Amino acid sequence: MKRSITLCISSMVMVFSFSVFAESKVVDINVIAKGKKIESIGSITFSDSKYGLLIKPSLTGLSPGSHGFHLHVNPSCDDNGMAAGGHFDPERTNAHKGPYDAEGHLGDMPVLFVDQGGKASTPLLAPRLTVNDITGHAVMIHAGGDNYSDQPEKLGGGGARFACGVIQEVENE
Repeated sequence: MKRSITLCISSMVMVFSFSVFAESKVVDINVIAKGKKIESIGSITFSDSKYGLLIKPSLTGLSPGSHGFHLHVNPSCDDNGMAAGGHFDPERTNAHKGPYDAEGHLGDMPVLFVDQGGKASTPLLAPRLTVNDITGHAVMIHAGGDNYSDQPEKLGGGGARFACGVIQEVENE
């Protein structure tokens, strides 16, 4: 009985410790044009979970439908988002296969869905990522959708880089 109580208490402490110390980042997202951040459209909260990276968007002012949503290499939104570089691909797979296929870019995240009112608030899960992985990179929202393939268009066919946010190494206090 004493062992069961000790085990139960130890389990509760581990769960509490994980929830208290789980990493989380809030990233401001801005429409990009001519290399400048011109308009805030909200923020995205990234948190670690036992299932991967939990993504909670709180965005407005987007066109309805699906949008390509990716982690890019460089922590910059300059030059119409082009300074962010390509998709985060540390294993050099050179393949766009979506967030669930380990043979593709690690920076391929789930498609961002925007409702008819221009709001994106549906949580997403990127099972292969953590907050630590995304820190020091840029998150990009593309003008169009994403088919998780390089066919018929490269990088899912998402088109132009529309909005961007930098995931800072150190949070501003």
